[in-house]
Amino acid sequence: MAAVRKVTGPTFDPYERGCPSRDLLDQIGSKWAVLVLGELGRHGASRFSRLRQALAGVSEKMLTQTLRTLERDGLVSRTVYPEVPPHVEYELTALGQTLREPLKALTEWSVRHVGDVVTAREEYDAR
Repeated sequence: MAAVRKVTGPTFDPYERGCPSRDLLDQIGSKWAVLVLGELGRHGASRFSRLRQALAGVSEKMLTQTLRTLERDGLVSRTVYPEVPPHVEYELTALGQTLREPLKALTEWSVRHVGDVVTAREEYDAR
């Protein structure tokens, strides 16, 4: 795995229009990206079929698109093993590993507070 390196130079502010960090937040904050990154963080390298099974409701097309985006962003690596049939595994890169704790905290928060959010939605909808 490649070492994580910090980019020096311009300061990025996701609250500024056109900032690349805003696009990155949008990508890693998508429902399927969060779940793929979380699943790879919890269970390590996984085959496509295993990820699809673990992420109930994701279509093959959406999982493929999500994995390609995460690979392009350097968060997930794709390893092809020369076997018959082909064997492909996905795993977090060193950069992707840096998201494990923040995503774990976000997931734990959502589990802990889902009841509060459901109640708030019901109260709002009843108005």
